[in-house]
Amino acid sequence: MFKTVCIKTSNKNIADYLLKELEYFEFKDIYVSCYDFRFYTNVIIHYVGKNVDLFLNKISTLLSYCVIDFYEPVFIKNLINTNYFYFSTEDKKQIYNLCLTNVDFSNSIAMLNIISNAFCDYFSDNKYVILDGFVHFKLGEYVKILDSIVDMCVNKFIIDREYNEFISLLKTYIQTTPSSADIIHLIYKNHDSILLDSSKQLIKFNDELINKKYLSDISFSSNDFALNTLLTLLPKKLYIHLIDEEDDFIDTLKFIFDNRVFICTDCNLCNLYMSNKGKITN
Repeated sequence: MFKTVCIKTSNKNIADYLLKELEYFEFKDIYVSCYDFRFYTNVIIHYVGKNVDLFLNKISTLLSYCVIDFYEPVFIKNLINTNYFYFSTEDKKQIYNLCLTNVDFSNSIAMLNIISNAFCDYFSDNKYVILDGFVHFKLGEYVKILDSIVDMCVNKFIIDREYNEFISLLKTYIQTTPSSADIIHLIYKNHDSILLDSSKQLIKFNDELINKKYLSDISFSSNDFALNTLLTLLPKKLYIHLIDEEDDFIDTLKFIFDNRVFICTDCNLCNLYMSNKGKITN
C-alpha cells in the first residue's frame, strides 16, 4: 500500500520550510523529492508504508503549522485592512501586534485542528494540492476564528486607548490643581486599600460616588473609592505600603501621581499590616 502527496507552492520560502521539516520528519517509509517548474515548486512526499491514515494526518499537521506560520499574518493584516480601513496606519500596526499576542491556547488548538482536518479530508480524494488556492478557498472556518480574534483585539485596542487618554487627563488635572494634603499613606493588601493621613489616622473614603443615584446599580471596590478620595485630596506625597505585589491598580496610581509616589515594603506600617494586626477597613 502506498500514497503520494504533491504540494505545489509558488513561495520558495514555504518550499524550503517544508523540505527542512520533512528532513527531520519522524515518520518511516517516506521519500521526498522536489522539482521546480515555471509557476510552482512541487514538493512530493511518497509513502510506501501501511498506515496511510496516520501518514496523511502527519502531513496535514505539518501543513497546518505551515499555514499558521506563513499565511496567518497575511490573513490578519487583510482582515484589519478590510474591516477597519478607517484606522490610521499606526493604529493598524498596534492592532496587528495585539492579534499576534492574543491568540490563546484553546484558539490555537482549535485552528490547528480545523486546518489539519481540512487537509486530511482533501488528501483522501486528491493527490496534489495548490497551497495558495487551498488556503484561500478551503479554510473559511479557520478565517472566521481569525476574524473574531481581530474583532476582539480591536475592541481591546479601543478600550486601552480610551483608558490611557483618561489616565492622561487625570495626570494633567493633578499637575495643575493645588493639593489639599501634604502626605497620604495608602496601605495595599489583598487587592484592597485603606488611606491614612500624615498622622497615620484613618481617612474616610470620599463617598460622593455612593450618593449618585445613577450609579446605584454599580459595584465599586475599595480601590475605586481610594482613587476617588486621592483625586479629591491630591496629596503632595503618596506613600504606597505594599503588603502584596504590585498590580494594575498600583501601576495606575504610579502613572497618575508620577513622582509624588513612593513605594514602601518594609516599615512599621508595612510590618503591622503584614502581621495581620492591622485590618483593611474603611
